[in-house]
Amino acid sequence: MKYEPVIGLEVHVELDTKSKMFCRCSADFFGKEANTHTCPTCLGLPGALPYINESAIDDCIKIGLSLGCKISSKSIFERKNYFYPDLAKGYQISQYRWPLCISGQLTVDSGQLIRINRVHQEEDTGKLTHSGGETLIDFNRSGVPLVEIVTEPDFKNTAQIRDYAKKLQQLFRYLGVSNADMERGEMRLEANISVRPIGQTALPPYRIELKNINSFRFMVAAVEYEINRQINALENKETLKQETRGWNEDKKCTYLQRSKEDANDYRYFPEPDLPEIILEIGRASCR
Repeated sequence: MKYEPVIGLEVHVELDTKSKMFCRCSADFFGKEANTHTCPTCLGLPGALPYINESAIDDCIKIGLSLGCKISSKSIFERKNYFYPDLAKGYQISQYRWPLCISGQLTVDSGQLIRINRVHQEEDTGKLTHSGGETLIDFNRSGVPLVEIVTEPDFKNTAQIRDYAKKLQQLFRYLGVSNADMERGEMRLEANISVRPIGQTALPPYRIELKNINSFRFMVAAVEYEINRQINALENKETLKQETRGWNEDKKCTYLQRSKEDANDYRYFPEPDLPEIILEIGRASCR
């Protein structure tokens, strides 16, 4: 039996703002001493209240408009609850049900139209470093404005993935919203991959997420490896389940990180400390 890949992409880009998304800490953290760009708000300490970085909202809207998105008249921040150590407060402020920008598109050089599901605003997480059996955490990056661009599963091959990601990088730089330097982690790629028999139109009942890849070359290699791994598994009558996997560049293979969560696992609910964003022609306001 012959198979074809079903691939969607998520691109995260850090915005080049002076301060973080929900506090006044400097967003210029790269190369600085660990845990020196933090405050009670981005650490989620009791009694500290967030407030919205207007420049970050403007930059997110610029990206959405450049991708042909519809700008939502109402946008709401929500708490995405999880218990990994990269956010001290135990949740990420993001957008799930009410993103800023929806339904855009971008055409790659092959002529394939890539549909954009959403462009939404959130905050970045801290940086984890695994060393000597210990996990070290630097919260300087925690709370930096982050925009996520999510596609529909329209990619047919890795050439289209590379072209799409490069076009987005050029777009970010042209707009002046981010330098999108992948070596510094300012732009990170994630792919959702599954395979299905050629001729089948229904989406497969699973997807594998490749997480936080900061190189076009690594992404291409990881996706190609994962497609072959999944095909081999199906041909051996194995059942594939939703997983998050990483890319091991030294071994040239993907590896299991954790079982993939669904939206209900994150227990989204509206952020009670932030107002709705109401967008009107020529101006925006918070209510």
